[in-house]
Amino acid sequence: MLIDTHAHLDDTRFDGDRDTMLDRARQAGIEAFVTIGCDLATSRSAVALADQHPDVFASIGVHPHEVQYVDDAWYSEFRRLAQHRKVVAYGEIGLDYHYNHSSPQSQRQRFREQIQLARELRLPLIIHTREAQEDTITILKEEKAAEIGGVFHCFSGDAWLAKDALDLGFYLSFSGILTFQNAAMLRDIAKQAPLDRVLVETDCPYLTPVPHRGKRNEPAFVQHVAKQLAAIRPDLSYEDIEHTTSANAKRLFKIP
Repeated sequence: MLIDTHAHLDDTRFDGDRDTMLDRARQAGIEAFVTIGCDLATSRSAVALADQHPDVFASIGVHPHEVQYVDDAWYSEFRRLAQHRKVVAYGEIGLDYHYNHSSPQSQRQRFREQIQLARELRLPLIIHTREAQEDTITILKEEKAAEIGGVFHCFSGDAWLAKDALDLGFYLSFSGILTFQNAAMLRDIAKQAPLDRVLVETDCPYLTPVPHRGKRNEPAFVQHVAKQLAAIRPDLSYEDIEHTTSANAKRLFKIP
């Protein structure tokens, strides 16, 4: 059994078949899902979905693209949402200097504020970082994020970012990118990562893995990420990957 540790189950692309899609994943051996908040509205949606399905858990937080819209009153609402028993993480939060939909200055400010709130709430962090490695690591260190830990989701950075993340006690989560033809460097990182710090995810409906490229991604496809991990780690079977990554997810997110 696998756990999809990062999915956007509230996305409108699932509106027509959300329940069927979740059943398809369960039949494929997915035992639990973490659906992700990216702003206040999607955080509320994530909690609502977790409330409706015993095997769905939620995160809350504001993605770096969306921090330009943050009102300080949002944090009071996040405190309220965090009291729900199915909220297991704070994120996805971080820095993204590729698109800069929000200014780098506001991204850094809100990143710090949200780490502080996550520490207050005692929730592990789900980190998004793109072209912002040094600032991401610096802020995590300065805000003592290691005290609560977390995961670098959809890991696609270099070996130095992997080392920095692991040194902070964080996990690395691998997505469908691991199956892409041009991802040789990423596969090398995944091959060497400590297995007790590895998670798998889809980031659906984005980043559909091979052999389903061109289709909408969905949680059932996380098995292809796990199969790729097993293929690049000949000392481990697919069942080893299933067991260990699920145990890691349950430990990090305190999933029963």
